[in-house]
Amino acid sequence: MNRQIFCIFLMLLPLGCSTSVGDPPVAEQSRDLLDQDDDGVINARERCADTPLPAVVDNDGCPDYVQSKRTYELHILFANDSDVIPTAFRTQIIQMANFLKHYPKTAIELRGYASPVGGSGHNLNLSQRRASNVRQLLLAQGIAPHRVKTVGFGDTEPIQGQTREQTNILSRRVTATVTGADQGVLERWTIFTTRNQ
Repeated sequence: MNRQIFCIFLMLLPLGCSTSVGDPPVAEQSRDLLDQDDDGVINARERCADTPLPAVVDNDGCPDYVQSKRTYELHILFANDSDVIPTAFRTQIIQMANFLKHYPKTAIELRGYASPVGGSGHNLNLSQRRASNVRQLLLAQGIAPHRVKTVGFGDTEPIQGQTREQTNILSRRVTATVTGADQGVLERWTIFTTRNQ
């Protein structure tokens, strides 16, 4: 009896395995799933290609931008009744020129002043000459003329010192303040991030 069951089983076996196994189906990839700029967003969703590597990106692969500002101030003192720039302040003017070169969209207003000694008309003219001489030195450093404006205030805005002499010394000046802005991407930070010193 066992032999009969075994034979029936052998006869049925080919019938149960008659389905043929062919090649497995190939999946059609309809999207580009690669991440060409390694920012964690696949190419199919990427809207900002070539994102800098450490940048923090949104779901479209676009970086967040941050703005940083730097300010540089100019403060030059002059001798009494003189519009000659003292040698000690020339370095400061050259540094301002370098700052302006780094931020080419900025402009500067040079404000000239005089001490409250002498006539107001003379002091106004003197303050304008002081500002103009600083301007000439900036232009000599390669700054475009349209970026440098001068204004003379004469003796109308003295700086109050502890003594009259100190007031006169501090008031004979040319001043300017320039602010430049840089834009950069917000960078990803991890415990492995090293700070450049």
